[in-house]
Amino acid sequence: MSPIVYFVKIFVALFAIINPIGAVPIFVSLSQGRDYDEVRRIPKRTAVAVCAVLMVSAFLGQRILAFFGVGIPAFRIGGGILILLIAIAMVRARQPRSKYTPHEATESAEKEDIAVVPLAIPLLAGPGAISTVILQEQHSPGSAYMLIMIGTILLIGAAIYLLFRIGAPLAKRLGRTGINIFTRIMGLMLAAMAVEFITSGLAETFPLLTVVSPASP
Repeated sequence: MSPIVYFVKIFVALFAIINPIGAVPIFVSLSQGRDYDEVRRIPKRTAVAVCAVLMVSAFLGQRILAFFGVGIPAFRIGGGILILLIAIAMVRARQPRSKYTPHEATESAEKEDIAVVPLAIPLLAGPGAISTVILQEQHSPGSAYMLIMIGTILLIGAAIYLLFRIGAPLAKRLGRTGINIFTRIMGLMLAAMAVEFITSGLAETFPLLTVVSPASP
């Protein structure tokens, strides 16, 4: 896989599953009634927290799996199923419960600082994003590809910061319909990637399932 293809694949996968545009209305809602200076600081803290979580996942994810005795093929299947469930919820224009629950919404309204919890975790850097980083990192054949992974995570963080800084005007301009359309498109792309994770995991776990085409005469 060429570096450009690797970058595009990681960026699309992370941007789709993190879906910062879909998170803008939640950020605007949670920011209401807060001090203006505090609201301006939230995007930066949220972006830094998301980058930190994903960086740790990229560097230590496989070591954590090895510590618990979980193989990469099994994690591909489990992570692929989780990502597929999130993608299905996105196609239906619903916020996945694995990322954000009504109870967390009520609790977060009483928090003084919402940048890390619940915005960064679990809304943006949730189980699906962490699984995606670990699965994509497993395909990085060298240090150059790891640098691409790091650069992509930083780019995603920058996108989160910019989108949250213009959160209120953006949400008003796109409207609920526009955000739902974008979320559905990202969900379709994410579903295709989830199926790829699941099928590759099954192929490694059960080699006999791999269909070998007959040799040409």
